[in-house]
Amino acid sequence: MTKTTTALTRIFLCLQLAGLALLIPSSHGVAQTVEMNIDDQPGYVPSDEALPPEYQRQLVFYRTSEPPGTIIIQTSERYLYLVQPNGRALRYGIGVGREGFQWQGLLRISRKSEWPDWTPPAEMIQRQPYLPRFMAGGPGNPMGARALYLGETVYRIHGTNQPQTIGSAVSSGCFRLVNNDIVDLFGRVPVGTKVVVRQRPTL
Repeated sequence: MTKTTTALTRIFLCLQLAGLALLIPSSHGVAQTVEMNIDDQPGYVPSDEALPPEYQRQLVFYRTSEPPGTIIIQTSERYLYLVQPNGRALRYGIGVGREGFQWQGLLRISRKSEWPDWTPPAEMIQRQPYLPRFMAGGPGNPMGARALYLGETVYRIHGTNQPQTIGSAVSSGCFRLVNNDIVDLFGRVPVGTKVVVRQRPTL
């Protein structure tokens, strides 16, 4: 076999391996693209809130120019970060808005509520006519155990009775956490907290 033939063979094998690498997504890439077509389930009470390890609440290293106490939501990553001192943040796994319902911006928490009532907006009822027009707060409420209201918008950071949707794009623009996590976050942030919503990570 000539040197030229050997070199061509190596190049061909490298191209094949590169092609295979492109076809095998990383677990992080999969999390970015998962979209769940799951309707709200008023009245359903989950028996378990266990999350995959990557979406469990944890303290992580996090570099940002935002001051401690700021909430940063990275929609594409499916994470909410509560900035802590010394280059760290508490990271929570979240469910985000599905395609067409994602947004970004800067708001502040305008109100906090424990076991909030739920009044589905007209647009949601149009998509899911079976939904109740009003539902009192409680374990089977899709708003979950706590809610943090974002400015004067219809959007909230809230709990959920569908823990299986964490890590997915499933909501109508709100951000959902399992109830244990929203209770933890609720106790850490006051009204007036700055909330930065980003669709993509910043470099």
